[in-house]
Order: sequence, then C-alpha cells, then structure tokens
Amino acid sequence: MSSHNESILREPLMTGKDITYAKITDDILLPVENKPNKAWWIGFTVAVLGALLWVVSVSYTFWTGIGAWGLNKTVGWAWDITDFVWWVGIGHAGTLISAVLLIFRQNWRNSINRSAEAMTIFAVICAATYVVAHMGRPWLAYWIFPLPNQFGSLWVNFNSPLVWDAFAISTYFTVSLVFWYCGLLPDIATIRDRATGLRQKIYSVLSFGWNGSVKTWQRFEIVSIILAGISTPLVLSVHTIVSFDFATSVIPGWHTTIFPPYFVAGAIFSGFAMVQTLLLILRKVMNFENYITMFHIEAMNKIIMTTGSIVGIAYLTELFIAMYSQSEYEMYAFQNRMFGPYAWAYWSMMTCNVISPQLFWFKKIRTSIPISWILSIVVNIGMWFERFVIIVTSLHRDYLPSSWAMFYPTWTDVGIFVGSIGLFFTLFLLFLRFLPGIAIAEVKLLLKSSSLQQKTKLVKEGAFPAEQVEYFRDSLGKYDSVTEQEIKELK
Repeated sequence: MSSHNESILREPLMTGKDITYAKITDDILLPVENKPNKAWWIGFTVAVLGALLWVVSVSYTFWTGIGAWGLNKTVGWAWDITDFVWWVGIGHAGTLISAVLLIFRQNWRNSINRSAEAMTIFAVICAATYVVAHMGRPWLAYWIFPLPNQFGSLWVNFNSPLVWDAFAISTYFTVSLVFWYCGLLPDIATIRDRATGLRQKIYSVLSFGWNGSVKTWQRFEIVSIILAGISTPLVLSVHTIVSFDFATSVIPGWHTTIFPPYFVAGAIFSGFAMVQTLLLILRKVMNFENYITMFHIEAMNKIIMTTGSIVGIAYLTELFIAMYSQSEYEMYAFQNRMFGPYAWAYWSMMTCNVISPQLFWFKKIRTSIPISWILSIVVNIGMWFERFVIIVTSLHRDYLPSSWAMFYPTWTDVGIFVGSIGLFFTLFLLFLRFLPGIAIAEVKLLLKSSSLQQKTKLVKEGAFPAEQVEYFRDSLGKYDSVTEQEIKELK
C-alpha cells in the first residue's frame, strides 16, 4: 500500500477512528454477507412493483402495437425517444468517474466509482429496452446490425444516425461492463475467501481464479488503465452520436451544430445528479458515512454546478443563433417553445437545469445532504423536460398549420417510463445485495495517505506547520462523520 504522506491542506477522503484494512472489508461487506435490512426490502418491493408495471406496459405494446402510445401523424417521436436519451445520459457519469478520473489520478473516485459504474450499466439496459420497444416488430431487432442475410440487397443504412446509435451504445455497454467487472474481481475474490458452501463455489467461479499475487495486481493495473483509455473517448462519442439523431435532420430546432457538446455536457450533468441521488441514500442506509464523505458530496455538487452552467450557456447560445439567423422557421421554433402550448415544459426545464444548480455556489447548500439530494432529483426532472422540449415542441407544429397537433401520453407511455425506473432500481438493489457497493481494494489505498486517522497521526507527530493544521481543522467542520472530539485532537 502507498506510504505517501498527503498534504494536510487536502481534506480527508476517509473518516473514522481505529480504521484498519480488516474493518474496511467488514464494513463494506456487511450488507453482502448478512440478511438485508428492512430499508432494502421496502425499496426492493417498490422497485419490483415498478418493474412489473414495465413488463405489463411493454407486453401490452407488443400485443397491441405502437398505437398504444400517444403518437400521432405529426408527433412521431415523443416519450419513447425522450426516455431513451434520458437513460443514455444518466449512464455517462459512471464512465467519467471510472475512466477519466482514474487517468487523472483523482483518488476521491475510489469510494464512488463502483456504484457509478453499476448505475451506467443498468441505465444503458433501460435505454436499450426503448430501442427494442419502439420498433413495432421487436423480433426483427437484429436487423439494426449489418448481418449477412438472404433477403437480397437488404442492408442497414450506414448514413443513418440510428445505425450509429446501435454501434455506439452497444460498444459503450460492452466496454463499461468489462471495466466494471474487471474492477470487481479482487472484491469478489475477497467475498469468496470469506464465504462457505455454495456461496463460496459461486463466488469462486465469478472471481476467475484471482489469487492476489503481485503479477495479478500488475496485470489488473495495466488492464484498468487500458480500459480507461478506451472508455474516455466513449464519454464524448456516445452522446455526440445520440445528438446526431436530431442534428443531422433539417427540422427547425434540431438542425444545429451545438448539439454534440451540449448533449455531452447535459449527459454528465444528469449522470452526476443520479449518482448523487443514489449515493446519498446508500451512505445513509448502509452506514457508509466514513467512506462516502462530505468531500465526495461537495465535489459532485461542484461538477453538477459546472455542467449545469455549461448547459445553461448552450440554451442561451441556441436561442441567440436562432434569432440571429433571421430564419422565420428557426425563430418560431424557439418562440413556440417559450410561449406556445408547451411553455410550461420549457420553463420547468430552465428552472431545474439552469437556476437550481446555481444554488451550489453557496457552501451551506452544497454541503447540506437533504438539499443536495432534493436538487439532484430536480436536475434529473429538468433533464427529462429538456429532451421532451427538444423533441415534442420541435415536431408538434411543422410547416403546415393544418397538420399541427398536440401530444398526450397514454397510460402505456407513463407505465413504460415509470416501469423502467422500477427496473433500474431493481437491478441496482440486487447489485448491492450480492456485490460490494464500494470498491474495497481501492478504498484501502486511501487508509495510509488520505484518511483522517493518518492525518491526525501526522499532526500529533508535528509533521505540519501550525497554520496548516488550523486550516485543516476548520475544513473538518462540514463533515457529518467527524465528531467534535476528533477535531479537538488535532490541536
């Protein structure tokens, strides 16, 4: 393990007293090795009911056809593509945390990367269900791939962004799954070594023969960096390609070159908001306050604030360009968004995505757990409205006033969306039941360098100047997992 003494000016990434490597393992594996608590069962029951609603809604769609949705001749895309883009966006934070922050050696990722990566995989699964459900003939879903066939000249249209979607998302899912599972191997081996009977046999198979030797760890580090290097371009490419679904068209409100960076920033924005939503619940229910600290919460809030500002600039930029272009169709598309029949959705989007993240400029707000949790949900509500505004308001009023129409969702639209959220949380809660929600091996790397325990020891040894120690003491005031007694010991 690292013997590097980190600067006292850096806030600790781990808190608690009498922390040892064995205690870290025991704390993180407690939910895995013991029966689930009441909170887990309540959450799992609600999530399964949601997943059952998804099964009923999708089955009804397959049986009845796409006519079960609220689509019409004018609005041919609506809740299906809105939900699809929303789920793909949520899946972005996991790759950013696991890959980009790994390359930049940001150690604060160690406590949150495992759950964020799992969230990515489950979000992409939910997004993929929309790809299949909206086809009308889902048994022909394999036609989106360029497979050899006996149907004459039947081939995919490589000029279509929808085909690019299929390649981008399948690649993203595959790389994210491999990256997540490779990171799990040492922790699965830890569970294997502590288990007995059938559990030991199952985890033994899942651990792929991990033996913890120096050579194994060397290969693990090399593979992690290689996969991080492969994954990093995907952070930019996947949502860029999703934005091409709209940007390559000639529909006013869609035909704009700002969409790729705007969609990527929005995806990171919504993804970090969902990570925040999940981890704040996780740290409370599973008693992970010493490992997911206030530093992690504040750092994620700063990223949400930054990406929210970028998204706000993108909104204003596309509005300005539409007016500056003097194209009557472009100008009307944005006037219709702001003052038309869907104005409530536009202003909900602006409030949630542009105004609410600016509250994180205030330290008291970005270090408040209840407010951070509420705002993280508000952000994802706003990002759903963003996709709805882009898609529906650009379609419902086209060049011919005689064909203008309103979109009204049916119970099937609502059921599939709410059900997909239930499916997501069902998968996530099962993950927390059988696999560690925090990367044990990676958190252990912080014990001798970035933990409060280690910094307190160095302060007592006189390793730092008094003014630096005073600064450090003041920074600990925001930590809900640090007691007054622990702060006094730093004198």
